[in-house]
Amino acid sequence: MIGPESIVIALQGMLANRLRSALTITGMLIGVASVILLVSVGNGSSAAVQARIESLGTNVVLVMRQFTPGGAFGGRSSGVSSMPLTLQDAAALQDPSTAPDIKSVSPSGSASVTAVAGGVSYSPSSFIGTTPSYEEARDYSMAAGTFFTNGDESSHNRVAVLGQTVVSNLFGSADPIGQTVTFNGVQFSIIGVLNSKGSNGLMDQDDVVIAPLTAVQDTLTGYGPVNSLTVEAKSAGQVNAAAAETQSILLAQHHISNAAEADFRVLNQSSLLQTTASTSQVFTTLLGAVAAISLLVAGIGVMNIMLVTVTERTREIGIRKAIGARRSDILAQFLVESALLSTVGGVGGVIAGIVLSQFSIAGVQPVIPIYSVVLAFSVAVIVGLFFGIYPATRAAALRPIEALRYE
Repeated sequence: MIGPESIVIALQGMLANRLRSALTITGMLIGVASVILLVSVGNGSSAAVQARIESLGTNVVLVMRQFTPGGAFGGRSSGVSSMPLTLQDAAALQDPSTAPDIKSVSPSGSASVTAVAGGVSYSPSSFIGTTPSYEEARDYSMAAGTFFTNGDESSHNRVAVLGQTVVSNLFGSADPIGQTVTFNGVQFSIIGVLNSKGSNGLMDQDDVVIAPLTAVQDTLTGYGPVNSLTVEAKSAGQVNAAAAETQSILLAQHHISNAAEADFRVLNQSSLLQTTASTSQVFTTLLGAVAAISLLVAGIGVMNIMLVTVTERTREIGIRKAIGARRSDILAQFLVESALLSTVGGVGGVIAGIVLSQFSIAGVQPVIPIYSVVLAFSVAVIVGLFFGIYPATRAAALRPIEALRYE
């Protein structure tokens, strides 16, 4: 039976061999800290990737043009053909009778421009002409001023909103609202500044200029096809249905009978998030499994130390048995010692893992899931007990007369 006496004797045994005990505890500490840290890195990486995908917009289905083998219509002769995405496609997707799950459609065109303001020139990575619904679909918000309106769109007003990177390069700390910026020789009035969205892993989302599609077509791109269609579903639960409706309507619009020969791509953000989450979970599990190996090694270290301890204290075991100690008392003594080594190492590992997880690692900010702390500590204690059972059983099985004769 485990009582205060067993704990006191176990502590005395640990203190009698401070260096050996410290090294054993350090091994367990490293194992626990590794599990917490690596699982946190995997969790943080997953969170960062999902945040980048979500920053592209909420409940969004993106339609992009792609070239496919075939002819212009349903028959598909040899060669390469691709019908462009048009404003007529966008209008078809906004028909509530055929697309009840679609909330809005934002056609987008782009141009390569050089912006000039007050003698300062800068080339933003993205200059987008689109419709007002793009703001909500892409989850933009305003830091100052306003986004352009349907009135600006229908009136072909030459207004624009700027991302933080563009503002910094063109105006520094000055207020850009109300200022005029020239894009490839065409003047646009700045009516708003977007809140920062950071990088999505591929590009700086703040290095952007957004203006009404009609004004951009009037001055920079002409009235040709658009580059993409941003389709916003009415809710998160309707994204898949919206994607299916988009696919079906555009196949009809482009006179394509076989979906495999579609000249456009429908990118479903919901499916992308699910796939990413699944991949990240596998990645996190693998990291945790690798770290768990160090816990196993630490457990073997506990067993090794306890075997040495049993050997060194054979005469002590014999004396205790000779004066009345029971088999269970000897078993409890060494099990408590192995448990204490594991527990102290586990507590130190939890503290070290939490502290180290506060720092960015390989560009990833670790995010500690509570389960990793509980799991790592619990496994450390269980491993310590498991690997302490054999040495403790061996000690308890010693016959007093043989133990007393041991030199």
